[in-house]
Amino acid sequence: MQIQLIRHATLLIEYADMRLLVDPMLSDAGAMPPIENSPQPRPNPLVPLPCPATDVVSGVQAVLVTHTHRDHWDDAAIQFVPKDLPLFCQPEDLAKMEAVHFVNAAPVHEAKNWSTICITRTGGQHGTGEIARKLAPVSGCVLQNAAEPTVYVAGDTIWCEEVAEAIAKFKPNVIVVNAGGARFLQGDPITMTAEDVIQVCKAVPHAQVIAVHMEVINHCLLTRKELSHAAHKARVKVIIPDDGEVIHF
Repeated sequence: MQIQLIRHATLLIEYADMRLLVDPMLSDAGAMPPIENSPQPRPNPLVPLPCPATDVVSGVQAVLVTHTHRDHWDDAAIQFVPKDLPLFCQPEDLAKMEAVHFVNAAPVHEAKNWSTICITRTGGQHGTGEIARKLAPVSGCVLQNAAEPTVYVAGDTIWCEEVAEAIAKFKPNVIVVNAGGARFLQGDPITMTAEDVIQVCKAVPHAQVIAVHMEVINHCLLTRKELSHAAHKARVKVIIPDDGEVIHF
């Protein structure tokens, strides 16, 4: 198994002899406006892809979309991802996928078997209070195969009861968390802060925790350097890949 961070939350996962693309955001740097009502307004994405979008989708056998906020599923993804690929999404997002002609889109209500992989949908909280309600629903997913480590992609969520429950239920070997401490001008962070990532590490000390979702979208304020420093201070280990980096297991 291996996981490659493309950029932000976009991952290529080689799992059980399959190549999975997660949350593709394939726009060129600066192609999208800043997130509304957010600090440090600059056109998004802040950095280019580490390789052409055509290379990202080459050889992909299925796509997983945790939710359709534009930093996880953008117009460029709709353009470049082949329309006949199996695409797994939240039930609430199925109509959106069908509207842009993804003919093999399928909702994951609870769990779905595809090839030799079991894909289980997990919950989360994309912030707190009224902001979380407005940004809902969001999902994560757990990948399971008898011959592979169990992988939990938490999605856009803070540390919350749903994340703790997923960890307790599935006992993942690998956890991918969306860090960055994304936020608006008002309210609490809507993705994991350094403290949230440390909570994940302490909840499952045997797992390899990979933190992504940093330094790409203007309202993600937590940097890789800051997270690395906080993890070192807390004496926990977090893998913080660069864009394009491949992690082998």
